[in-house]
Amino acid sequence: MSIVAALDKVLFFNASSKYSVLRMKTEDSSVPTEARSPYRYHDHLIRFTAVGIELPQTDTVKIEMDGEWKDGKYGLQLQVDHWQEIVPPTLEGVRNYLASGLLKGIGEKTADAIIEKFGINALEILEHQPDRLLEIRGITKERLAEIKDAYAETSRMRVLMTLLAPFKVTPTTAQKIYQHFGPSCADIVRQSPFNLCQVPGFGFKRIDAIVQKSGGDLRDPKRVHGALFYALEDARTKDGHLYLEAEALLKAAMQLLNERIPLPQMRVPMSQVEQELSAMIRQDEVVSNHGNVYLPKQFLQESETAQKAVELFLAKPTVVDITQPLERVKNSLGLNLSKRQSEGVEMVFRHNLSIITGGPGTGKTTVLKTVIEVYRQLYPRQKIVLGAPTGKASRRMAEATGIDEAQTLHSILGLHGDSESKKDRERKPLEAGLLIVDETSMVDMWLIHQLFSRLRPGTKVLLVGDADQLESVGAGDVFHELIGSGVVPVTVLDEIFRQAQDSLIAHNARFINEGKTTLYYGEDFAFHKAESQEETAGIIRELYQEQIAAKGIEQVEILSPFRSEGEASVNSLNEAIREEINPASPDTPEIVYAGKIFRLNDRVMQMRNNYDIKLYDRSGKQVGEGVFNGDIGTIRKISGTNVVIEFDGRYMDCPQVLLDDLELSYAITIHKSMGSEYDTVIIPLLAAHNVLLTRNLLYTAITRAKRRVLLVGEKRALYMAIHRSRKGKRNTMLGERIALYYKAVTRKALRSEEGEEWQRAS
Repeated sequence: MSIVAALDKVLFFNASSKYSVLRMKTEDSSVPTEARSPYRYHDHLIRFTAVGIELPQTDTVKIEMDGEWKDGKYGLQLQVDHWQEIVPPTLEGVRNYLASGLLKGIGEKTADAIIEKFGINALEILEHQPDRLLEIRGITKERLAEIKDAYAETSRMRVLMTLLAPFKVTPTTAQKIYQHFGPSCADIVRQSPFNLCQVPGFGFKRIDAIVQKSGGDLRDPKRVHGALFYALEDARTKDGHLYLEAEALLKAAMQLLNERIPLPQMRVPMSQVEQELSAMIRQDEVVSNHGNVYLPKQFLQESETAQKAVELFLAKPTVVDITQPLERVKNSLGLNLSKRQSEGVEMVFRHNLSIITGGPGTGKTTVLKTVIEVYRQLYPRQKIVLGAPTGKASRRMAEATGIDEAQTLHSILGLHGDSESKKDRERKPLEAGLLIVDETSMVDMWLIHQLFSRLRPGTKVLLVGDADQLESVGAGDVFHELIGSGVVPVTVLDEIFRQAQDSLIAHNARFINEGKTTLYYGEDFAFHKAESQEETAGIIRELYQEQIAAKGIEQVEILSPFRSEGEASVNSLNEAIREEINPASPDTPEIVYAGKIFRLNDRVMQMRNNYDIKLYDRSGKQVGEGVFNGDIGTIRKISGTNVVIEFDGRYMDCPQVLLDDLELSYAITIHKSMGSEYDTVIIPLLAAHNVLLTRNLLYTAITRAKRRVLLVGEKRALYMAIHRSRKGKRNTMLGERIALYYKAVTRKALRSEEGEEWQRAS
């Protein structure tokens, strides 16, 4: 579908993703009736909505847009695949294009100067002789570079979208492809569509099916190349592996290449896959380390993180006696630290990298507060930075320590996504004397690499977390590997303190970790038997209503292992509970978006990080920026297509297009609960969930509760979970690399020291 239109109004624009929602105006009567604005305008032009990445926000030129009409996000709208400016071959047309704002570095005055100098040939000059723009007064070399980059990027994106048209690629995915390959993206895709397998989220099967329809060669080396890349990327995103052993990689690639080929004589032989992998290793497209095959970025992240960890450990801080300041802090806070807690505090001041780990009720927060106060007394002018992987965890950290400036690690580092850009690499070192990271078990390899690479010399780093919780959602197993390295100093808090001794949660958490199925039951840790999904869901709904009546809806959460299978899954429980406690009525406003219904007073969860959202207090004063994956709030107002959501006393104006980032949150998955804490959690446990039931999943779920755990389901499912430890170790060598690097560095230092002794003796 191609249509020529001009901009009427910018409805929405996300600066980080470049996602745009524009109202366009046109004379083209082919615009479907249901896509047209119902309002009448004086110019009698048809209005419709267009969505896409980096759509031109100017009304000075007309735009030819190619795409498809799609229903569901803002009514019927044009999903733009690619576009181009229509520049009339007149002086006025060329001048309007140059002044449109599409080309960064050219405003109206500069556009007039260019037209005055080059006339109708101005675009030819820009295309073929851009350096001649230096003849224009006010255009410096720096400004010319900006203009050339803007012009080239706009042209490249148009070419790329044209090439990707057969693959039905969304503009968002096209932007990812452009970011991955850079300016040469079109040439790389043109060389072989299988190169797209290097882009996260772009599946081999999807590309292969389209290429085969057009008669592609099943034994094309580029096809084999793509399958190997995809197998590595798939292992990273689905299973959290940083590498695959060569044998496992070859097996995964063979399955991708041959699973849909019925005739044995047409299948790709193992020998060809082995040859292609060897070629990729020789050309440094992948890294083979003792038979373990990495994508280069993952190998670099793991290696550099190991090196930085050792450097931090070896950079001994100035020896300081904390006896007196520690006593003053204990007296002022009224603390009576155990021997292990005191050792943990002292360890932090002896090393520039240390770890404190422990389960619920073992006093991690007490140690953390003590460290902060002692550090303040010793170094009153140094900056203390507190961070956590999620918004919820950072706010909990702020509440526990009394330091309001606790932030997400992404915010601290100025990161607006989960991939490294040139700008990320050029960022200044993090200004901090003491950096404390809470919930470190949630930190993946990419994020710890970003953090460690930004630390300035002398920064003291304390990593805090619970090693028995689920590993990070992203690839790697950072916290366990750092602890297991045998190099990084670790304090394990294993004593349950008086304030937690009466709580069965802390004791049962320990029993579960030890693989014991004999648990204590009582008021704050109860098991409700049920024999089926239906019965389990019914009991959960009753318990939920009882608990929110007693505690308030913000303090109660249902944590289910499964998202979408059966009545006790997250999706089914959300729908059923919402209809019971917040049913539809003529007096309750609601909005339907992308097939989802959102109703006034619904509990909702943010499913993606959005750093551009402004947050306000009740008076309308801005109090922050950004909502993050896992944040839970309540819909407080629905007005037309705009929704106001409250997140812990902070209010967000949510336009309709951003409702796609929300889900109901009366029930959430256990993985999504990581970093959060609730007064009461209700957990379904069924044999039907067997594929996900593990000891650390159950442990993570029950330790989200501060005061009460209610288990519902089958006792055999509980026993299954307790008897099954982690699903399988993730492929990562971080701990071994730290140990090896430390050994190499200390041996080198020892040899150097021995050489100096020998020279002195001589």
